[in-house]
Amino acid sequence: MSGRRRKSRELALQLLYQNDLAGTPPDEMFTRTEEYVLAKPEVQEYAQRLVTGTLSRRDELDAKLSERSEHWRLGRMAAVDRNLLRLALYELLYEEDTPDAVVIDEAVEIAKKFSTPSSGPFVNGVLDGIRRATFGPRVQTGGSGG
Repeated sequence: MSGRRRKSRELALQLLYQNDLAGTPPDEMFTRTEEYVLAKPEVQEYAQRLVTGTLSRRDELDAKLSERSEHWRLGRMAAVDRNLLRLALYELLYEEDTPDAVVIDEAVEIAKKFSTPSSGPFVNGVLDGIRRATFGPRVQTGGSGG
């Protein structure tokens, strides 16, 4: 399951990046992005859920990110980092079946793969700060995770 979720997250990041930089509407991205079209249905489904959820709450997510990413305005962040943080924050706040630690770890690993060497620690710090400020020392039980 985790391999499919990782692929979904990576695909969602690609689509969010495309939307952020080119303003491509979601329906167009879903029909014209080769990686999405060729992905397995379960990968497409979760990626689409993440993309539409993130985009529908983008203003709220950006406000939370702006509060917690001291000294880094969203516009100054690398586009990959900005969109990865939006995606992971959406998943952290609204995809309750995935444990917080899994969301953050996945975001850090994706940052290492697609962004700069300093992106992993940056993404980890921002997301963990928001998690602690939002939920405190929350203990999660079960969930399908990854």
